[in-house]
Amino acid sequence: MSAQATGQRMPEPGTGMWDLNFKHLQAFLAVADTLSFTSAADQLGSNQPTLTRSVRRLEEQLGVPLFLRTTRQVSLSPDGARLRDRLRELLPHLSQALFPEPERPVLRLGFAWLLPDGWVQEAIRRFEKETGAQVELRRRDDRWAGVDQAAVDVALLRGRPPADRMKVTALGAEECAAAVPQGHPLDGRSWVSWAELADHPLVVNSMSGAIQDADWSADAPPAGTVRCHNFDECLESVAAGRGVSVMPDLVLRRNLHPAVAFVPLREAPSIPLSLIRPVQGAHPLAERFALVTRKVLLTRRSRAAGRVRARP
Repeated sequence: MSAQATGQRMPEPGTGMWDLNFKHLQAFLAVADTLSFTSAADQLGSNQPTLTRSVRRLEEQLGVPLFLRTTRQVSLSPDGARLRDRLRELLPHLSQALFPEPERPVLRLGFAWLLPDGWVQEAIRRFEKETGAQVELRRRDDRWAGVDQAAVDVALLRGRPPADRMKVTALGAEECAAAVPQGHPLDGRSWVSWAELADHPLVVNSMSGAIQDADWSADAPPAGTVRCHNFDECLESVAAGRGVSVMPDLVLRRNLHPAVAFVPLREAPSIPLSLIRPVQGAHPLAERFALVTRKVLLTRRSRAAGRVRARP
């Protein structure tokens, strides 16, 4: 029978007559769900006497029995059943309010354009699994992909890394491909030499491009130069027939633009790849990300070398 039915007045919270805590409610709900003080104690990592005291304290505060106990079994009273139904709904919300899950740390990974295939994605997944952190990808159309402006925590960089203020992890190099307009004289070729590109206007991404003017011999500069400031502008300039451009050879495996063809380049300089982060004030997980990335990359290269050796 409820306190209302017996004419008892339940104490109002805040009057000093309440002495309950979250564990009292947890204890009651565990017993209500299992109908066993022993099983509930095991579930909560407690012991039966402690659990019994918690439930009795709750009953005393409410002024009603919540369980009907015999020597053989435990069952819920009508008041206990009503309280169980309400707490099943309310206790998870109360638990979340009192003990919110900590937010996952975030590591911002900057890049100027087109992440390499495969190993970067594997490194991100492994880093997130090992650390519980989340990697956010941030595209930045500037020379250092936002690291120097604290817009990102680490950055994947193509080309020559900065000489100072940054810690650099070398990740190897990429081969080059030529980007040419559809229908261009170089379109459809099985490969193009580096020297041949000098006969055509060159579209240069002067802000974040991997290939810059210094990569060309002063004795044989390009026929002309068209400047742009990011990868999209570079691609669209080639599509518009303004010239040809040089990009990492991963473009050969991606269908990037219907009006641009990609042709392998020979005798071209390779494109350095590196991971950079600040020397001072670096993100606490930046070094861990660099180590995981390096490990994934070396493992993949070792496997590839093994496959080559295993060929007859």
